Amino acid sequence: MNSVPITVVIIAKNEERNLPDCLRSISWAKEIIVVDGGSKDKTVEIARSYGAKVLHREMDIEGRHRNFAYAQATQDWILSLDADERVSPELASEIATVIKENDPGIAGYAIPIKTFIGNRWIKAAGYYPARKLRMHRRGKFRYEETGVHPRAFLEGKERPLRGDILHYGLRDFAHFIEKLNNQTTLEAQKWIQDGRRITWFKAIYKSWDRFLRNYIGKKGYSDGFLGFMMSVFHGLYQLFSYAKYAELKREKNQN
Repeated sequence: MNSVPITVVIIAKNEERNLPDCLRSISWAKEIIVVDGGSKDKTVEIARSYGAKVLHREMDIEGRHRNFAYAQATQDWILSLDADERVSPELASEIATVIKENDPGIAGYAIPIKTFIGNRWIKAAGYYPARKLRMHRRGKFRYEETGVHPRAFLEGKERPLRGDILHYGLRDFAHFIEKLNNQTTLEAQKWIQDGRRITWFKAIYKSWDRFLRNYIGKKGYSDGFLGFMMSVFHGLYQLFSYAKYAELKREKNQN
């Protein structure tokens, strides 16, 4: 494939294991920017060996960090990736086509994310296609500057794409639980910062609701034990977040 006029922005820290496959999947991009958060391994060396521009910035708030990264792009279109993600050949071809067409009425594209735990694709429980707004015109998109699950704001219309981003961010269940623990801590902190009033009854209700919506509504049952467990984790996210929120609130009231 010929060079495609797009900037691919990659957020990375200590990603020497994942980064080569990610960079190989976007070798067709005219510009690649890797924003490194202070890696101690060969992440920076690998990025430069593939022709990427490397910028150094410690991760503080996710939304702010990503907005900084996008502001460095020089191409009119930006594709946002993490180092543990790959662009499928089908998506690469589709991106080249839509950029060539350059529909002036479109400001962004939502791309399906194909998530794996180990080498197994999570097909159900809301994990696929789970499109996310990952490709956008420069200056037309920004994230809410918050620490976890920032909202996305696009100035203009978006369309879906069919090709997948392949996400290899989960080694196994233990790794998933580790991430769940970290994210629920950030979620609880966000609730405190926003001044939300969450009751234990509401937390339990939302936990069951999330489980049922993912296991029944989003057909988690069709993916066997894996679909069941991922649905359970959706419910536990709310419960764990509340437990940490209650602790933080109690500590705040005691001070």
